[in-house]
Amino acid sequence: MPVFSLNETLIFPLPEFAEPDGLLAIGGDLSPDRLILAYRQGIFPWFSEGDPILWWSPAPRLALFPREFHLPGRLRRTIASGAFTVTADTAFAAVVNGCATASGRSEKGTWITPAIQQAYCRLHQLGFAHSIECWQDGQLAGGLYGICLDRVFFGESMFARVSNGSKVALAALVRQAIHRNIALIDCQMTTEHLLRFGAREIARELFQAQLDAHIDYCLPQEKWRLE
Repeated sequence: MPVFSLNETLIFPLPEFAEPDGLLAIGGDLSPDRLILAYRQGIFPWFSEGDPILWWSPAPRLALFPREFHLPGRLRRTIASGAFTVTADTAFAAVVNGCATASGRSEKGTWITPAIQQAYCRLHQLGFAHSIECWQDGQLAGGLYGICLDRVFFGESMFARVSNGSKVALAALVRQAIHRNIALIDCQMTTEHLLRFGAREIARELFQAQLDAHIDYCLPQEKWRLE
């Protein structure tokens, strides 16, 4: 099946038309309206610098249901020790940049291009994108960011400059999700790292059903504050 070509019209093909690797469409733009429409349908952009915008909807989908999160004992002790200070929505641009320049990504090339950084910072300003920051000795030690639509959080990326920095941020995201009655954290692609924390693969039909059940309104939110 050919990959769909997008134009200025705000519309996406149905996710089930994606290629076996998840590629669904090419082209379009990174405007807030298009990005929100994409995420509402379980579609996200992923492309390298110099390439056209590529839109993906992989299946199966890696999902983390917040109450299924597995908190290892060692990480629990790290959190309890107070070695890190955790905040939300206080340094969004710095977290996105940290993900883009994380060790190994900057050398190999990152999908978090300047255009992506600008687009997601705009979504943050509008109240649709959020970050969790992990600090140590006043320095950003790790963090993560993503899009929140109603009761679904679409995770985009995480990074760590200090051991456990991203793991502490993930645990904080799960606590925030439970507090905000978020039903699902979309992890996009399967990794052994996230599987160890309780994420699991679900079929496209179940993933789309979760979106339909838990996204009623795509409305902006106030800046998050950790509870």
